[in-house]
Order: sequence, then structure tokens, then C-alpha cells
Amino acid sequence: MSPCRKKGIEENSLPRMNKRTAIALFAIVILTWGLNWTVIKLIVNEISPLWSSAFRCIIAAATALAVQCATRQFIIPQKRDIPVILLIGIFNMTIGSFCIAAGVQLTPVGRSVVLGYTTPLWVTPGAWLFLRERPPLRRLIGIAAGMCGIFVLCGIPSPDQEHGSAMLGYALLLLSALSWAIVILGVRAHVWLSTPFQLLFWQTLPPSVLLSALAFWLEGAPSFSLSPALVLLLAYCGIPGTALAYWAMTVINANLPATTTSLGVLATPVVGILGAVVFLGESVDIPLIAASCLIFGGIAIGTIPPRERSAS
Repeated sequence: MSPCRKKGIEENSLPRMNKRTAIALFAIVILTWGLNWTVIKLIVNEISPLWSSAFRCIIAAATALAVQCATRQFIIPQKRDIPVILLIGIFNMTIGSFCIAAGVQLTPVGRSVVLGYTTPLWVTPGAWLFLRERPPLRRLIGIAAGMCGIFVLCGIPSPDQEHGSAMLGYALLLLSALSWAIVILGVRAHVWLSTPFQLLFWQTLPPSVLLSALAFWLEGAPSFSLSPALVLLLAYCGIPGTALAYWAMTVINANLPATTTSLGVLATPVVGILGAVVFLGESVDIPLIAASCLIFGGIAIGTIPPRERSAS
């Protein structure tokens, strides 16, 4: 029996494509997600993190609903899928989205994207504590290297920002990575009855409601000048940056080896740093380079077995 059928998902419900096409789609996702950090930075310069996160989820939900209706994949979720819908909707898209937006507002994009991709460092101790998965020695070494990178990045603030605001931004970004780690651990134990794409609208609906309600309560109605540039930025963040990228990763995971995707995702922060340099004029300093090498080197060591790492 195939892994898809074990999880309650029919094999033909996940699109199949040749390896070259899947790799090309993966490259587009990496580019889209990497540049999305610069886009978020530009948005939060005009809109508060709460409202920008709410708009991002609303646009993603509307896009998912339209695509699902057009492809006749809109469904009413079954009861057993509701926990994973709430898990992703609350921890990843509500807490995670807000923490990223607020963190990017307080810190440079280059440092933000590095801290935002520390999720694998938190998955291992979480799996050890809650799933009783004892990590091998190489994974502990990888975590230690990653933690050293975090200390380097957080201990040496960027020269163009205040230390207090920087530390708050770092804490928010690490919280976003931790929230995604919680989602990964929860999803690992879930038995899917519908495909992740079929549940995408329902996963984006709770954060759209929660973030909008919270923004109205704390900040009142949104007040900003809706320029054409801002419309394009919001559209990018909500459609390719959230809804379509989420669908694409589902397809990619079904068509490429886990080793390829694990290594490939580590290229996203590199794109994010380059995007910040090109479009925002940020500088790349020695602490950022050292921390990136320690964090992503540690993730690669800890998550990918030596044989698969050399083969990839």
C-alpha cells in the first residue's frame, strides 16, 4: 500500500509531473518565498503587522476558494480533518504570519529570514519530548551548531537598529519558527482524509477571521493610502506568496525526494537576503554570514543522513 493511501489520500488526487518540471516549480517557489520577505517589509512600512497579516490571509483564502471552485475541488471538511485545519490556521497562519510581519518591521530582512527558517532546530527537541523520537548524535550536533548561529545573530545587533527593538523582533521571528514546528509535529500524527490543497481554503479562513477581529479590536478600522504599488504588494503576498506557493509545495513534496526538498528549502533564505540587498539596500555583514553558515549548516547536518547528503 502506498504512503498516500495509508494517509487516506488517493494517489490520483495529487498531481504527478516529471522530475524536471517538479524541480522548475520548486525553484519558482524558492524564488517566490525568498522575495516575499522583502514584500512583507515594504507592506508593514505602510500597514500595521496585524492588518497586513489579516489582508494576506483574506487574499489567500479568496484565491484558494476561487481556484478550488474552478477545479471542482471545493469540499466541506470531514470531522477528522478539523483538528489539522485549526492547527495550521491558528499556529502557522495566525501566530506565524503576525510574528513574521511584526518581526520584519523591527529587524532587517536578511536577519529576519535567517531566523524565520530555524524551524527544523525546534522540531527535533519537540519530537523528542512529545513523540518520543530520540535524536541521533548528528542531529544533536546540528542543533548545537544552529543554536550557536542564533546566539551570534541575536548577540550582535545590526548597526542601524536599536538593541531593544532588535531583540523583540528576534523573539517574534523565533516564535514564528516555533509555531511552524508545532504545526509540523501535529501534522506528522494526522491521518489526512482530504488533500492539503482541498483544505487550503478552510486553513486560511480561521486566521482571516481571527486577525481581522483582533485588528479591529486593537487598532480600529484600517487607515492607509491604497496606492497601486501597495495593491500589487498585497496581491503578491497573498496569492503567489501564500496560496499558490502552499499548493505548489504539496505537489513538489509528492514528486521529489524528501532530501531534495530539505536541501532546496535552505536556498530560500539566500534569496531573501539577496532580495533585501537588491531592493532595500541592506548590507550583508560578518555576523549575518557566520550565523547563516552555522544555522543552515546545522540544519543540513541534523536533518539529512550523510549518504543522502553526499548523493544530493
